[in-house]
Amino acid sequence: MFVLVNLKTYPCDPVAVAEAVRDVDETTDARLAVAPAATHIERVAETGAETWAQHVDPIDHGSNTGHALAEHVADAGAVGTLINHSERRLKLADIDGTVRAAQRADLETIVCANNPAQIGAAAALGPDAVAVEPPELIGTGTPVSQADPDVVEDAVAAAADVDPDVSVLCGAGISTGDDVVAAGDLGAGGVLLASGVAKADDPKAALEDLVAPL
Repeated sequence: MFVLVNLKTYPCDPVAVAEAVRDVDETTDARLAVAPAATHIERVAETGAETWAQHVDPIDHGSNTGHALAEHVADAGAVGTLINHSERRLKLADIDGTVRAAQRADLETIVCANNPAQIGAAAALGPDAVAVEPPELIGTGTPVSQADPDVVEDAVAAAADVDPDVSVLCGAGISTGDDVVAAGDLGAGGVLLASGVAKADDPKAALEDLVAPL
C-alpha cells in the first residue's frame, strides 16, 4: 500500500513531517512518501524520505519563466509528481504533456481525477498511477471509501479496462488506518492524504496510526 502525504501549502514544518515519513516508513511494509511545496523539495529529499512534487509543467528547457521544469524537480531530489490535483487542474492536452515531461525526467506520475470516467481517460495517457479524488470530500475527514465506495470500485474497474498496469489510489478525506484498509479492500493500491498528517500535532503518531492496521 502506497501512502503519499501532500503538504500543500499548509503551515507545517516540511522537514519534520518528512522525517516522520522516513522513520515510519522503516517500520512498515507500506510505502510512504511526502509531497512538499516546490521550494522545499530539496530540503525534504535530504531527510531521506521519498519525495514527490505536487506539480510540474508540460514544458522543456527554454523560455518558461515561473514554471516548474520536470528535470529541475528531479535534480532537487523528487522521484515523482502529482498531476492534475483538484487544486491544480489542467486541460487534457496539458495532462498528457505533463506526463510526457515527467517521464522524460524519470519521474513517477500520479494523475488525479474526480470520477471513474475521468480516471479512464487519465489511465489512457500512460501514467504510473491514477488517483480518484471527489473534490467535495477533500479536507472533510469523510473518506470517499465511506461516503461513496462505488466511486472507488468503479475507478479501479475503469483504469483496468484501459490499462491494467496503471494502479489506482484513493484520495479525499483519508485520515485513519481504517480508511486506508477500506481503500485497499475496494481495490485501491494506495491513498493520498494531506491534512490528516500535515495538520496533526504529532505527524509521526498520525502516520503510525495510518499504517498500524496494514
